[in-house]
Amino acid sequence: MENCIFCKIIEGEVPAQVVYENEHVIAFNDINPVAPVHILIVPRLHIPSLNDVEPEHLEVMGHLMLAVKEIARQHEVAAKGYRLISNCGPDAGQVVYHIHFPLLGGRQFGHNLVRKS
Repeated sequence: MENCIFCKIIEGEVPAQVVYENEHVIAFNDINPVAPVHILIVPRLHIPSLNDVEPEHLEVMGHLMLAVKEIARQHEVAAKGYRLISNCGPDAGQVVYHIHFPLLGGRQFGHNLVRKS
C-alpha cells in the first residue's frame, strides 16, 4: 500500500530498528515504547486488519504467531510473561491499517481496562 508506514518500513524506505525478520514477518522496536520491551510484529503481506484475514492468509498468520514466541524468547520475556495486543478498527484504537501485534514485556501489567461512560 502506497501510504502505509509499515509497508514503507518493510520496503526499506523508512528506517526502523529491526529485531527479527524472515520471509513472512518483520519485527521492529516501537518508536514510542510503553514498556522496556515494545516490539511491533508485522506480516510482510499487507492485510489492513484482523477483519480482512481470509483463509489464504492462514500460513502468514501462523508465521506471525511463531515469530511472537521466538521474539519473546530472544528478548527474555517468555518465561515471566508478556502482553500481545491487536487493535482492530477505530474504536479499538487502530491507527495503522496494516495488521501488527505489539509485544510488550519487561514489566508487570495490571488487569484494568479503561471504562468510558
